[in-house]
Amino acid sequence: MAAAPGSGGRASPCACKGIRRCLTCEKLPLEGNCSKNMHQFIYDPEAKLAICTDATAASFPFPGVFLWENFISGEEEEELIRTMDQDLWNESQSGRRKQDFGPKVNFKKRKIRVGSFNGLPALSQKLVLRMQREPTLAGFQPVEQCNLDYHPQRGAAIDPHLDDCWLWGERLATINMLSSTILTMSLEQSPAEPGRSQDVRVAVQLPRRSLVVLYDDARHRWKHAIHRENISERRVCSTYRELSAEFSPGGQQAELGDQLLGIALSFKGTPI
Repeated sequence: MAAAPGSGGRASPCACKGIRRCLTCEKLPLEGNCSKNMHQFIYDPEAKLAICTDATAASFPFPGVFLWENFISGEEEEELIRTMDQDLWNESQSGRRKQDFGPKVNFKKRKIRVGSFNGLPALSQKLVLRMQREPTLAGFQPVEQCNLDYHPQRGAAIDPHLDDCWLWGERLATINMLSSTILTMSLEQSPAEPGRSQDVRVAVQLPRRSLVVLYDDARHRWKHAIHRENISERRVCSTYRELSAEFSPGGQQAELGDQLLGIALSFKGTPI
């Protein structure tokens, strides 16, 4: 582990690198603060609209987000968390802890190594089958599961980002557990509609035990984040990712994709 800046060569007590930060290292000001020119919107899942919180801008359609409240029961949540906590949580950046069930990937070099990957965890099998009954997730076959643990005492957060599109496919599915939070969607450039500010944020409220799916523009155009101020108590989430077209039938790396899916859907996995 690299030494923290100004630590005199001592090992860093956290896993943050570059511009990442948590309460342990605190290298940057709170990223979640808003600029004066930023319009704030709240996502309405029934109307599928982004609604301006102060009426200074018009509401607009916000496709690409599907929310399934009470996707899991309280008993299922308790069993999932108990099982996760029996395994090792690894320190991650920005105050998070994680458990990975998936192949080892070097996204910069576009290299994939099966390594010790032995599948998604057993408890995920019934959850994946449940997801596939929803039309938005028809044919969804996840090849990777990432569990993340957020806690306010660590200043846990995840900065605005777009998930990789070389390996991961069209839909990202996340189960939100232990507490409610807000998924913040942000757009760096102004949408085509007239009168829209260049700085736009849309708050997607994630109830406890809900499932959220990002696809289309919400997957490829809008960055997503969980800001520190939206973590008030422990939150655990499981994100499931499917393969891109390159690794699917007819793609250039379909054979490797078949191998990865065969391992993933054995549901015999342990964290790597």
